[in-house]
Amino acid sequence: MTTPPKTRDLAHRLLAFEAVAGKTSEPAESATLRVYEKLRQDLGEFAGVAAFQSLSSRALALARAEAPSLSAARVAADGSLQGLGEFEQQLDIDKDRAGEGGIILIACLLGLLLIFLGESLTLRLLQAKWPEAALNRATLAVARKMVALMLAVERRNTDFVPAGEFRRSAAA
Repeated sequence: MTTPPKTRDLAHRLLAFEAVAGKTSEPAESATLRVYEKLRQDLGEFAGVAAFQSLSSRALALARAEAPSLSAARVAADGSLQGLGEFEQQLDIDKDRAGEGGIILIACLLGLLLIFLGESLTLRLLQAKWPEAALNRATLAVARKMVALMLAVERRNTDFVPAGEFRRSAAA
């Protein structure tokens, strides 16, 4: 299962924004953890700790399918993300791989938020936490459709076949 490009792009923008915002004299914490913690704080207040823990556990399971290097990460009972820091330190040499795992994890979490909260509420949540970030409704709408498609393909337990290829194979 592959993370939809628009959802991945949205996650990448949030992580890039946090990476720039996090360049201070404070101890370094990964952009992935900062984005995750901001989402955890707001959603924990909104839906409760158990609901966020369940949602983030599912997002992590989906992300592991695409980034097996996330296998050391786990979601604690309070919803906090553990083990991601060790993963990123081990991959200090290969920052692209570490960053990609974070993008995939956040993209999966955003995809689930789009499904369960809807586009409007998800957009408001993101804009409240990242008012300066360039987030728009069109990106979220496409991301939501791609996640719905991704989940439908997963339920059928088959590979995704683009429409053009599907029509050609059906005609043959």
